[in-house]
Amino acid sequence: MNIKEVAKRARVSTATVSRTINNSEKVKPDTAERVRRAIEELNFYPNTHARTLVSGRSRMLGLIISDITNPFFPELVKSFEDQAVQRGKEVIIGNTDYNPKRMAGCIQRMVERKVDGVAIMTSEADPALMMELTRRNIPTVFMDTGKPGPHTANIRIDYGQGIQEALQHLFALNHKRIAFITGPMNLESAQIRHAAFVDGMKARGLSDQLMIEKGNHRIEGGAMAMRSLLKLSHRPTAVIASNDLTAIGALGVIQDSNLKVPDDISLIGFDDISFAHLTQPPLTTITLSRTQLAVTAFAALEALIRKEDGSHVDYSIPTHLIMRRSTAAI
Repeated sequence: MNIKEVAKRARVSTATVSRTINNSEKVKPDTAERVRRAIEELNFYPNTHARTLVSGRSRMLGLIISDITNPFFPELVKSFEDQAVQRGKEVIIGNTDYNPKRMAGCIQRMVERKVDGVAIMTSEADPALMMELTRRNIPTVFMDTGKPGPHTANIRIDYGQGIQEALQHLFALNHKRIAFITGPMNLESAQIRHAAFVDGMKARGLSDQLMIEKGNHRIEGGAMAMRSLLKLSHRPTAVIASNDLTAIGALGVIQDSNLKVPDDISLIGFDDISFAHLTQPPLTTITLSRTQLAVTAFAALEALIRKEDGSHVDYSIPTHLIMRRSTAAI
C-alpha cells in the first residue's frame, strides 16, 4: 500500500494526501475528510520518517519525568499524552530515576529521534545537558529550573503557598513541634519546599525548634526519616513530608511504633496522589494538579514550536492544602 493508491481512492493528488497527513491548513476540510476516509479504508500507515523529511516535523514530543513508580508521574504522563493524542502527536517518555546519567541518556534519545520539542518535568536537570537542547534550538519546557527564552519556557510550581497553608493549619491546631522530611536536596523543588518550611517556622519565632530529616521522595526514605524523628527526646507532634510517598512511609513507622495518626502525631503529605485518600487515616496533603501541569506544559511547548510571541514567559501552578483526617488538634 502506498500514497498513490490513497490519492487515487480519494480522487486527489499525492501532494494533497501528504498535506492532509501533515495537518496542513491548506487542505479544505471536506477534502481532508475524504483523504482520511481513504487512508482508513485502505489501512494505510504513513511513513513517519519520510513525513519528517518532507515537513521538517516529526510530530513527536519528548516528556522526561523523575520516577515512573511514583503515582504522581503516571497521572502527569496520561494527561500530557491525552493532549498529544488529540492533536495527532506521539510522546516519547524518558524516566530519569533521579539519576543524572539517565537524564543524559534521555536527552540524547530525544535528540536522536528528532522530537519537535521536550517537556522536562523534573527538577534535577543539569544545566550542561540543557544546553544541548537549546544549542540545537529544540523547544523545551522546564519545571522550576529553566529561564524563558526564544526556545524555552519555564513552569514555576508555587510550593511555598502549599507549605505555608500546611503550617497555618497546624498552628491553628496548636502544634509547635513540627518536623519536616525533605526530598533529595540536589533537587531545586526539594530546596524550595525546605526553604518555605524554614521561613514559615522562623516567621513564627520557632527557628530554634527546627526538626528536619532528609528523605528521598520514596516510601523507604520517609520511613527512615520518621524513625530518626521518633528517637528525638522531644518527638514532633506533627510532620510535614515533601511528598505523599514520604508521608506514607512515615505513616507506617508511626503505626508500627504503637502510635496513632492523628491522635499522637499529625501528618501532612505533598502532591495528593490518587491513593492519598485511601490511607488509614486518609492523608491531609498539599495538592499539585497533574492535569493542570500537563496541560500547561503541553500548551507552552506548542507555543514554542509555533514560535508565538507569548511563549517567552514564566508559567505558574498553585498548590493548596487538602484537609482529610491525618491531622488533629493537641
